[in-house]
Amino acid sequence: MNKILQRFRSAETLYPVIQPFDTRMLPVGGDHQLYIEQCGAPNGFPVLVLHGGPGGGCNPMMRRFFDPGFYRAVLFDQRGCGKSRPFSCVKENTTQHLIRDMELIRQTLGIGRWVLFGGSWGATLALLYAQQFPDRVTHLVLRAPFLMTRRELDWFYAGGAARFRPESWERFTDPIPRNEHDDLISAYHRRLFSGDVNEEIRFGTRWLEWESTLCRMNSPSRSGNGNGAYARTFARLETHYFLNRGFLDEDGQILAGMHRIADIPGSIIHGRYDLVCPPESAWSLAKQWKRVELEFVLAGHAISETEIQRKLAATMNGLRTVLG
Repeated sequence: MNKILQRFRSAETLYPVIQPFDTRMLPVGGDHQLYIEQCGAPNGFPVLVLHGGPGGGCNPMMRRFFDPGFYRAVLFDQRGCGKSRPFSCVKENTTQHLIRDMELIRQTLGIGRWVLFGGSWGATLALLYAQQFPDRVTHLVLRAPFLMTRRELDWFYAGGAARFRPESWERFTDPIPRNEHDDLISAYHRRLFSGDVNEEIRFGTRWLEWESTLCRMNSPSRSGNGNGAYARTFARLETHYFLNRGFLDEDGQILAGMHRIADIPGSIIHGRYDLVCPPESAWSLAKQWKRVELEFVLAGHAISETEIQRKLAATMNGLRTVLG
């Protein structure tokens, strides 16, 4: 029994933060250059790591889910955020641009097929890329998938989630006049692109606080990373994408396209108490995906939640046997 428990616990272990063996800036068209880093084994099994947001950027903690002796983890900052340039730019910045960027990264790095690893908005991109390039994907590992539907956006920005955090919702809506409360995404978008950087930082901070306070089960009533430039960029990119409904052709596009990846295996880990991306999205996805394993865990939304980290680590370690 002790040996069995030891193997189980080791499967959930996060790896130390390792330094990249390669970093580069990749021109992808127009003024945009993407920051890319590769970690782990140069000849290992490739994994593309997709950060959330839009606008979140990568951080070193994301490297910890991949056995550095087996995986070749590829991380990149999406257009306009992180170390990619130009910073906070929404010109030529759409979902279609990001999917093309992913494919260009694959080609540039000489990768045939890879695992896609993404959470929230990162899961959105993973699903859309896989539906467009199914022959390039061996497995999808998704945390708290966001399907970019009107229903999900209304839940978070039209009063649904507010029922669980009324004090945070009040702080989020207070800066906006009452006559604009029927469309808070548009109201924030106007102020985040006002041209007054100080005003944009102020509204970006409120936008980020609202999301941050709902990310974890035990988040404080006010939460954020304290970086005004980051908050401004995060909020600008999110409102840019959300106002345009993710630049998708139709509401529900991801679910409608699930037949394209029916034969690709997948793993979904979703917090049972996720207030940002409610579990019903993962459930709807799993019902149309015959080769997926869905597991709800005692957690909220954030990748930093203990149970989510444990399950993601166990999933990636378990895939080593499957991938060979």
